[in-house]
Amino acid sequence: MNKFIRWGKFNLVGAVGMAVQLAALAVFNRWSGGHYLYASAAAIELTLLQNFVWHLHYTWRDRRDSSALVSQLVRFHLSNGMVSMLGNLALMRLLVHDAHLPLLIANGIAILCCSIVNFCLGDNWAFPEKRQAIQG
Repeated sequence: MNKFIRWGKFNLVGAVGMAVQLAALAVFNRWSGGHYLYASAAAIELTLLQNFVWHLHYTWRDRRDSSALVSQLVRFHLSNGMVSMLGNLALMRLLVHDAHLPLLIANGIAILCCSIVNFCLGDNWAFPEKRQAIQG
């Protein structure tokens, strides 16, 4: 598949994921009594799981291998999950606590900052192209 088309699919899933994350953050922040970092972490995890399913069945569906489902989920969490969790939480701390931006605006900025790194990791590691066996 063309990288440009895959990038578009990635961003479509990301846009849906961003809506899920912002909505979940609003709910979780209310439930957590304003502990926005805990609420952010919970919203990120929910979004990661939702995005994994969509990326598996839509963005990288040509790279699916049912026997590799667990390993793809682990790689996705170790790559996109770590970038999203660490990047979002660090940026949320800076943007909310230090820059005093509103919670949902700060989270939107944090999500956008992590997206390019997440696409590269997803395309090259979490959902890598299948290697062709060299015949000799």
